[in-house]
Formats: sequence, structure tokens, C-alpha cells
Amino acid sequence: MGKNVVITGIGIVSPVGTGKDAYWEALSQGKTGFSPLTLFDASPLKAPLAGEVSDFDPAAVLGKKGLRELDRSTRLLSVAAKLALEDSTLEITEENAPSIGVAVGTTFGSLHSIFQFDRSGLIDGPRLVNPSHFPNTVINSPASRVSIRCGLKGFNTTISTGFCAGLDAISYACDFVRLNRADIVLAGGLEELCEETFTGFLRLGYLSGSDGREPLCCPFDRRRNGTILSEGACVIVVEDEDHALRRGVSILAKIAGYSNAFEVSNTPGFDSTGSGLKRAMAHAVMESSLTTRDIECIFAGANSTRALDRMETEVIKEIFGERASSVPITAIKSMIGETFSASGAFALSAAVGAIHRGIIPPTVNYLQQDPTCDLDYVPNRARAAAVRRTLVISSDPYGNSSAMIIGKHA
Repeated sequence: MGKNVVITGIGIVSPVGTGKDAYWEALSQGKTGFSPLTLFDASPLKAPLAGEVSDFDPAAVLGKKGLRELDRSTRLLSVAAKLALEDSTLEITEENAPSIGVAVGTTFGSLHSIFQFDRSGLIDGPRLVNPSHFPNTVINSPASRVSIRCGLKGFNTTISTGFCAGLDAISYACDFVRLNRADIVLAGGLEELCEETFTGFLRLGYLSGSDGREPLCCPFDRRRNGTILSEGACVIVVEDEDHALRRGVSILAKIAGYSNAFEVSNTPGFDSTGSGLKRAMAHAVMESSLTTRDIECIFAGANSTRALDRMETEVIKEIFGERASSVPITAIKSMIGETFSASGAFALSAAVGAIHRGIIPPTVNYLQQDPTCDLDYVPNRARAAAVRRTLVISSDPYGNSSAMIIGKHA
């Protein structure tokens, strides 16, 4: 496999807290980040709750210079990147900048900017649009801006694979480190809340409350009827292990194995066989040189939609066999909501926290057992546990599935 890859820094901007320590503490307390929408007028909508990043002040972290022309997505990602660099005690210099890359997973990160720019062009005419807003309309703009702001000269990539994008971006970053194409990579995921994305998810029927009932995010629970959309940015610093040891940085976790797979289906959705997720999980375990008996916790992608939660449960049973009922499974989306492309990175960061602090965050709002979801979901309260190895999984309704295993660094 080449070089060993480790995690040396985490930057978080989430609905439950900013910074990795605040994020970990909120999750361990079972704190939820849902509140009435304020970013746009939600009065005509049936699902008024969302996971907004409230009191967001990018100038407090980045300074005021150069913020005016950045959209919300880029500001969220830039803050997370700055926090990740600080957490890893990484100083950018002319010597190391060419060996530091950026890999960001996002799918809708530019949607609002595209809509606003096109609207201005249609109403006022293309000659009267503000040219400084044009860069925000391309999907790789947030990642590029991070490299520009931080002075990074390594590769710069944006990955758009839906729910799996954040985890896929981290896998991509690990490949670059292992192939000796980078010493360090800032990798993770990003999505912003906007009216366009929210309306799309609402009309697809993914959001809880769209049927008139009170919005509720309760993965694996019998009452679940949809998810709550959220936003945020998560940046993880992945690094060559030897490089990290030479610069004397504290290593948070080791990336042991990862994989992704695609399942072909004629109809989008999670009512699938789960064959893609099975392959991704099995290959990640094989690549790590571990067995399923070595996995002590699973961070699920479950988001309170009926089909996804059930499918993940069935796949875990198939992969883990008799041991499935004894492996703790947690769904942090019960607290932070569905951050879409950022969700895998958020889950991986939470898994690092479980290893680092010895606490598995709970699946909150779990009250009624569903007969089709009958495993140990760490209900409602965090659980103290000496976690050494965890599995993080993610699936997209259009066929993508990803899995990653991380472990405690010796």
C-alpha cells in the first residue's frame, strides 16, 4: 500500500459547534443543531427546521480582507481549513507549499451562486452582471480559494459524488500521499444551506415534515419519516506518517483502509440490494489487513430515511454475521442532520473523537424500535468505550457507496 497515512488536524464548522473540541463535546452530550430557518424565507415551506451554522462570523477566524466577494460555501470551507491548519500546527512555507494539496467533496456548493448570477444576467442582461461574482459559480471555487488564501501549491481537486463526496475526497487524498505525490493534504467536505437545495430535497420527499407532521430526525427509529437538511464544512489534515513524526505533531488517528463501489440501479433511491455498500465495506476491511472482529464501532450514514437506515442495517448484518448485534452503531446525523457531501467527513471526524476521547456519541431521538432495524444503535446517551478501530460508511441514492477504517495510532 505504500506510505502510511495519518490524521494530524481537524477543522469543523457545524450546526452544533465550531472547532473539533466543541464538535466532539456537543456530540457526546447528544446536542442537536436544529432550529427554524433564517437564511431564507421558509414560511411557504412545510419543513421549517434545518441545521444552520448560526452566529457564523468568518472574519473572526480569517480576518476581513478578501471576504467580500466570497460566497457562503467558500467562507465555510475557508474557516474549516484555517482551523484544521491550526489544529495540525502546520506552518505554510515556500519550501513545503508545493507538497500540500487540497481535496474537497461538494455537490451543491455553488448552486446558490449559480442561481443568483444567472438571475442577474436574465433580469439585467449579461453585460451588467458583477464579474467578481462569476468565480463563485464554478463547483471547484471553494477548494481553489482555500489554496489561494493559504498559499498551497500542491494539487487541487473537487469531488462530486453526492452523499459520499466527503469520504471520497479523503480517500483521494490518501492515495496522493501513498503515491508520494503529496506529503500533506487538506481533505473533507462542504455544503451550504440555500433555498434552491432545500426546495429540491423537499420536493423529492427526503425531508421530515414534508407530510405535515412535526420535523424529526431519528435514524433507525420506527417513527422516522425523512431527514433534516443541514450545512457545514469539515477539513481533515491527512499526512504521511513519517513526515508527521519528523515535524513532531500529535497524531490523532491512522487511516487503515478505504474503498468505494457503485451499484447500478434503474430507479434512484435506497431501496437497493446494498451490493455496492457490501463491496465497499468488504474491500476496506481487506485493505486494512483487519477482520470484522477488529472493528469496535460503526459510524453509519443513516439519516432517518426509511430505506437507507434499513439497507445499512441489512448490509452490516451480512458483513459482520453473528457479531453484528454486538457492534455499537451510531448515527450522528440524528444531531447534525444531513450535510450531504460533507456528511462522510463529519462522521470520520466524530470517529476520530471516539478514538481520542473513548466516547461513542449516541443516536438521539431513538424511542421506538423498528423490527427491520434491530441492532445496537447506542440510543440517546453517549457510551464510554476504549475504541481502537472504527468503520465509517456512506451511501448515495444514485449508487455510490464508500467505507473507511481508522484506528488509534500506536
